Amino acid sequence: MPTVFGYARVSTTGQDLSIQEQELKAAGCDFIRSEKVSGTSREGRDELKLLLEFVKSGDTLVVTRMDRLARSAVDLLKLVEDLKARGVELRILKQSIDTSTSEGKLFVTMLAGFAEFETELRKERQMEGIAKAKAAGKYKGRAPTIDRSEVASLMEQGMNKSAISRKLGCDVRTIRRISRELETT
Repeated sequence: MPTVFGYARVSTTGQDLSIQEQELKAAGCDFIRSEKVSGTSREGRDELKLLLEFVKSGDTLVVTRMDRLARSAVDLLKLVEDLKARGVELRILKQSIDTSTSEGKLFVTMLAGFAEFETELRKERQMEGIAKAKAAGKYKGRAPTIDRSEVASLMEQGMNKSAISRKLGCDVRTIRRISRELETT
C-alpha cells in the first residue's frame, strides 16, 4: 500500500519545525521525519537519507517548500530523478508542485533554477556587505571559539588532528585550518 512521507527541515537549532510538521500532517502524511541541519548539501542530513532509503514505488514524499529539500538546482533535480526512477512522487505544498504530472515536472525544474539563482544573489550581497564593513573597520569576523594555543600544545604532545577535534568538540577541518595557520606564523 502506498505511503505518504513528510520531510521537514530547518537550518539551525534555534528554528522551529512545528509549522512545517503541522502542514505535513494536514497534507495527509502517514510518517514525518524532521531535522535541524543546513540544506546546502545532503551531508549530515540523516533523516532525509533515511527517508530516501525507505521510500518505494508508489510512495509520495511531501515537503512544505522546495528549499526544505534542496538548495541547489542540481541537487534538487538529481533527487527528483532518483525518486522518479524508483516510482516515488514528490509533492511540494507551497509551490503546488506534484511531479506525478508533466506540468509539475516542468515547474520543479524551472523553480530549482530560480532558487539556485536567488541563493547565489544572496551570497553575493552578503559578501559585498562584509567587504564594505571590513573596509569601514566595522567587521572583524567572528571571534575564534577554539583556543589556538591549546591546539598547538596538543599537537606538540603528539596528538593527531582527529583526536584534537574530538577533545575540543569541533570539526577536524577546523583543526586542519588552525594547524596551517600555526605553520605560517
